[in-house]
Amino acid sequence: MKKALCIMSGGMDSTLVAYIMRSRGYEITALHFNYGQRTAEKELSAFRAICDELGVISKYEIDLDFFKTIGASALTDHSIEVPTGGIEAGVPITYVPFRNGIFLSIATAIAEKEGCEAIAIGVVEEDSSGYPDCRESFIDAFTKAANLGTKETTNLTIEMPLVRLKKSQIVQKALELNAPLHLTWSCYQSEEEACGICDSCRLRLRGFELAQTKDPIRYRHV
Repeated sequence: MKKALCIMSGGMDSTLVAYIMRSRGYEITALHFNYGQRTAEKELSAFRAICDELGVISKYEIDLDFFKTIGASALTDHSIEVPTGGIEAGVPITYVPFRNGIFLSIATAIAEKEGCEAIAIGVVEEDSSGYPDCRESFIDAFTKAANLGTKETTNLTIEMPLVRLKKSQIVQKALELNAPLHLTWSCYQSEEEACGICDSCRLRLRGFELAQTKDPIRYRHV
């Protein structure tokens, strides 16, 4: 069976990507990063629960501590407050410098080792919060670099099935594939109840609203 390495945060988008890849006939190898983010424990538990639901046998949990060392992001630097005033234009303070580039570099090494044909990532360009490493053009360029830097027998594609979707379409697709949305976590700052006011919560809640369905997770503010 063909194999796909899915980068999975425990969030709604990457969970849907894993379910899409399974629906395409791939055996899933799951990859999760603990990079010092505020909700690391909650995301890790969500990742593990989703892997159990998917029946994933092979999974990797990679610890990266240098993101906290360099700071510069509200997700990894506790001296910077997570913005709660609404989504603003431009690159937000929750952007973690070149995070997806680093994640994809590590994923490429694991995918080559595992004999995967594809790496799958849940980047969303149109409905994202302005992260430069979520752009389709960046992923396309990285794919070329990954194949230039690996063995001649390695021929990887990087799948980004959500990149052109709106959040409401992501919700609808997740419901179609019976993805366990109740297990996913999107909040940037809280691990007990989702805050409901950070950028990520706002995007998620708006997606469910436009999809005309109720989000199954609990929020402190809605």
